[in-house]
Amino acid sequence: MSENNVPQPISRPGVLSLTIKERSALYAAYMPYLKGGGIFIPTPKPYRIGDEVLMLLTLLDEPNKLHVDGHVAWITPAGSQNNKTQGIGVQFSENENGIVVRNKIEGLLGGTLKSTRPTHTM
Repeated sequence: MSENNVPQPISRPGVLSLTIKERSALYAAYMPYLKGGGIFIPTPKPYRIGDEVLMLLTLLDEPNKLHVDGHVAWITPAGSQNNKTQGIGVQFSENENGIVVRNKIEGLLGGTLKSTRPTHTM
C-alpha cells in the first residue's frame, strides 16, 4: 500500500502454455546456447527482456505438463526479417525444474541438437 492507501500493482510473472507435438518443432523452439537452456514461445503479447514468465510445456507424447519458470532473454518482434515467427525466447531458471526440463528436452532431441537446420532463433 502507498501512503494514500492505494494498492500498488504487484509484478507477477506471465503464464505461457506451449504444446509441441513434433520433434522437429521442439528442435526449432529449443535454445541450447542459453545457459541452462531455453525455449522460443510464439506470442503476440508484448514482453521486455528480463520479464519473468511461468511456462506450462507439453512435449511430444508426454502426458504431463512440465512447469518451469524463467525470464525473457530474446524477443522476435512482429515483421522481423526473414519472416521469423513473432515471440519470445525464455531462458530456464537454474533451479530444479529448469534442470529437469532442459534434460527432458535434450533427451527427446538426442543427436538432433548437432543439426545445422534453421530454428526460430538462429
